[in-house]
Amino acid sequence: MNKVFKLGALLVVAVMFASFITLNESTPMEEGGDAIKWYTWEEAIAANKKTKKKIFVDIYTDWCGWCKRMDKTTFSDPEVAKYMDENFYCVKLDAEQKGDINYGGHTYKFVSNYGRKGVHELAFTLLDGRMSYPQYVFMDENEGKLIIERGYKKKDEFMKTLKYVATNAYHNTNLQTYKANGKAK
Repeated sequence: MNKVFKLGALLVVAVMFASFITLNESTPMEEGGDAIKWYTWEEAIAANKKTKKKIFVDIYTDWCGWCKRMDKTTFSDPEVAKYMDENFYCVKLDAEQKGDINYGGHTYKFVSNYGRKGVHELAFTLLDGRMSYPQYVFMDENEGKLIIERGYKKKDEFMKTLKYVATNAYHNTNLQTYKANGKAK
């Protein structure tokens, strides 16, 4: 009986500990206030049909450490979040998600026989088949792809890219020149 009691007590403590960890874990998306409003792909496309805005797509995976760091630092910055919400429909797209996405008359599916874990066809298409994470796709108001940025970005560098796209500077200069000068030619 004593062993059963100890085992039960251990189980209760383990469940309480797991609950405590779960309750204290939060992502930038859950913290509220200055958090970015993230849309699904379908929600962003539907919103863009009603009110035109540029689209930002964060392509990530659950196992990507740099993706998680981007969420905890750059995407959590209040200035970044405010600027993104004002100028973009922001999408989080898991490159390994299993669910189908219908877009542009095509159904994009998960393909299990690509790489070690598979890939979603929409992520593959948006990234021109160059799969690494994190990557960010910027699209214009008509859902045309403008630029792809790769890798973790600190706030200052990321803000330059956001402003480059939001202000249409890409019409007059390339991204590297813009980042170096902080403005278009």
